[in-house]
Amino acid sequence: MEYEFSGNDKMRTNAVSIFLILTLVLAITIPLSEGNSSGRHNSGASGCNCHGGASSSITATYTFPAEYDPNAASYAITIGFTGGNNGQGGGFSLQVDQGTLTNPGANTKISGSSVTHSGSGATTWTFDWIPPAVGSGDVTVQLAVMNANLASGNNGDVWSKTLLIIAELEEKDSDGDGFTDSNDAFPNDPDEWEDSDNDGVGDNADEFPDDPSETTDSDGDGVGDNSDWAPDDPAESADSDGDGVGDNADAFPNDATETTDSDGDGIGDNSDWAPNDATESADSDGDGVGDNADAFPNDATETVDSDNDGVGDNSDWAPNDASETADTDSDGVGDNADAFPTDATETLDTDGDGVGDNSDWAPNDASETADTDGDGVGNNADAFPDDATETQDSDLDGVGDNADAFPDDSNETVDSDSDGVGDNGDWAPNDASEAADTDSDGVGDNADAFPNDGTETVDSDFDGVGDNADVFPNDATEVADADGDGVGDNADAFDQDPFETTDTDGDGIGDNSDAFPDDASEAEDTDNDGVGNNADAFDNDPTETTDSDGDGVGDNSDWAPNDAAETTDSDGDGVGDNADAFPEDASETTDSDGNGVGDNAQAIAEAEAARQKAADEKLRNSIIIGV
Repeated sequence: MEYEFSGNDKMRTNAVSIFLILTLVLAITIPLSEGNSSGRHNSGASGCNCHGGASSSITATYTFPAEYDPNAASYAITIGFTGGNNGQGGGFSLQVDQGTLTNPGANTKISGSSVTHSGSGATTWTFDWIPPAVGSGDVTVQLAVMNANLASGNNGDVWSKTLLIIAELEEKDSDGDGFTDSNDAFPNDPDEWEDSDNDGVGDNADEFPDDPSETTDSDGDGVGDNSDWAPDDPAESADSDGDGVGDNADAFPNDATETTDSDGDGIGDNSDWAPNDATESADSDGDGVGDNADAFPNDATETVDSDNDGVGDNSDWAPNDASETADTDSDGVGDNADAFPTDATETLDTDGDGVGDNSDWAPNDASETADTDGDGVGNNADAFPDDATETQDSDLDGVGDNADAFPDDSNETVDSDSDGVGDNGDWAPNDASEAADTDSDGVGDNADAFPNDGTETVDSDFDGVGDNADVFPNDATEVADADGDGVGDNADAFDQDPFETTDTDGDGIGDNSDAFPDDASEAEDTDNDGVGNNADAFDNDPTETTDSDGDGVGDNSDWAPNDAAETTDSDGDGVGDNADAFPEDASETTDSDGNGVGDNAQAIAEAEAARQKAADEKLRNSIIIGV
C-alpha cells in the first residue's frame, strides 16, 4: 500500500521534526537544576546563568580589604550575600588574578586561583587569601553569588555578579627620613629609623644601641647609667662590696669591712693589729709581740726560743741546748739523752734490750735480762727458767732433756722396760722382749712367727706356712691337699684329682686309670685283647692286633697277610681275587686278550676250531678228488 502526503501533511511532518530537534538541543545544552550543587570554578565573571538571569535582589558581601598590604601574611575572607529569596541554600564562584587562595572552610573548595562552594546547603563561605608581592599593583576579583530556594529545579533561584579592584597599599615615609614607614622603627621621627636593641630609643640617640638595658652614659666612662654605681663620676662605676667606696678607690673592693691599707701590707687597717707597721699585722696570742716577731705567736707565755728547738725559753729545761728541753725524771740527764726519761733509777740501756743497766742481769746481752732459777742460763735461753736442773727441751715435749729418756723425740719421755722403745710407742712397755704386735693378734712380733698376719702365730714344721693354714702342720714337705685325697699336693702326682695319686710309668695317666700302669707307652686297651691301643693296629677289634702288609686287613683275616695287594681268594684257585680275572671261577685266572673268556677256555675253543678246520679241509679235499 502506498501513501500520498498532502501539503498540510508535509508541513506537519516538518514541524514535528523541528520540535524534536529543538527538544534534543535543549536537553543537551540546558543543565539539570541540581547540576552545580557541588560548585563551579571560574564562573565569577560569567555568573550562574543556569539559574536564570542576574537579579538586583541579591548583593554579594565579602571581607576583602579596600587596599592590600603586600607584607601582610594573609587575609581571612568570608563570602556571603544580602537580599535574595530567603532560600536556605546557595553557592558562589570566585576567581582572583593575583595572590594565593588557601585554607578553604566548610562547604568550600579551591582550585588554583578559583574558589567555589562544595555543597548547596550553606550561605556563607570562608578561605584565606595571601596577597601578591610588593609592586604587583591592583588585584581583580570576580565574584558571583546565588541564593537557592532548594525547590525542584532552579526556578526562583537568584544570583548576581560583583567585580572588585583591590589596590596595593602605597608605601609612605611620614617623617621624610628616607625610610618607609613599614621599615622605619620611628616613622614620625626624622632623626631615628632603627632600634637595634628594641629598647624604645633610636640607635642614633642610644649610646648603647645594642644593649636594651642602657641608653645613656652621663659620665662618659663607658658604663651605662643604669649599670653605673656612680653615673656622674667617670672614675667609678662599681662598689662591689657595697661599702660606699668605689672599687677604684677601695683598697679592698670585695671586702665591705675594709677600704684602706696604710702600711701596704695587704691587710686592711680595720683588721691590722699594727696598721702602720708593714712587718706586723696581728698579735694572735695577745702578748704584745707581733706574730712575725713572736717565736710562738699562738702562745702568750712564750716569745723566744734561744736554742731553736721549738720549745720556748720559759718552758725549756735547757734553753741553750737544742738537744734537750726537759728532764722528766729529774735525774740530771735530759730526756733525749736519758734511755729511761721517766725512771730516775735508770739512764742507760747498753744492750738496748729495754731494761736499764742497773736492773739488767746481762747488761751487755740484748737477748737476756734475768736468770730466775740461778742456773747461769738466762731466762730467754732457758727452756725451764724456774727449774735449776733443766735448761733445754730439745724435742719440745715439755720434759727437760735431763729427765727425758728420749730428748729428741717429742712423742716419748719414758722407757719402762729399757728396751729402747718409749712407753707410748711400746706395745708391751713392761716387757723388754716385745715392743710391737704389728698384726694385733695378741702375740708380740718377736714371739709371733707371722708378725704381719693376724691369723697366724705358729709354724710347727717351719715350712713358712702357719699351722692354721697348713693341712700338714707337722710335715715340712706338705702344706696343702687340694683334692682332699689325704695325700699332700707335693707328693700327689695328681693334686687336683682325688682319684689319683701316683703315675708309676710317668705317662701322665694315674695308675688307677692306666690299663698298663708300668708301661709308659700304653695306657688303654679299648678292645680288651691284651694289646694296648698304641700297639694294637685294630684297637677296637679284639680279633685283630696286627696288619703285616698294611693293607687295612688284620693278619688273622688276611688270605695273604704279607701281600698288601691281596686279602682273599674267593674261588680257592690259589690266585688272589685282585690278580684273578675270574675270582669266582677256580678254573680260570687270566684273560690275556681281555675278551671275557678265560685263557683255559680260550685254548680249548681254539683247539676245537683247529680240529674242525682240519676235518673240514679233509672233507673238501675228498670231494674235490671225487669229482
